[in-house]
Amino acid sequence: QVQLAESGGGLVQAGGSLRLSCAASGRTFSSYAIGWFRQAPGKEREFVAAIRSGGSTYYSDSVKGRFTISRDNAKNTVYLQMISLKPEDTAVYYCNTPILGTSALGSWGQGTQVTVSS
Repeated sequence: QVQLAESGGGLVQAGGSLRLSCAASGRTFSSYAIGWFRQAPGKEREFVAAIRSGGSTYYSDSVKGRFTISRDNAKNTVYLQMISLKPEDTAVYYCNTPILGTSALGSWGQGTQVTVSS
């Protein structure tokens, strides 16, 4: 089973950028689709982006065109590059696997906090 750990969050001004990392343990990492999710204060956790084992990607409408998900199987890491950040992107960001469509099926880690100031 793959275990994941998120990092890279921080405080950034609106319009800025951040890159989140999701480091995985396990020799079968490359076989898994990985998803990014986020939870803002007082809101339910929501799907952000995902990358399949073959490298194809899909995104929520709210981040499409601003966020890019990628993976480096040699480093067992999935990245979420975020640009043109908005205050409404403020949330704790989590990665998860396995996923089914836009649903997370794995256990949740501690996540990484992203705060976008206006």
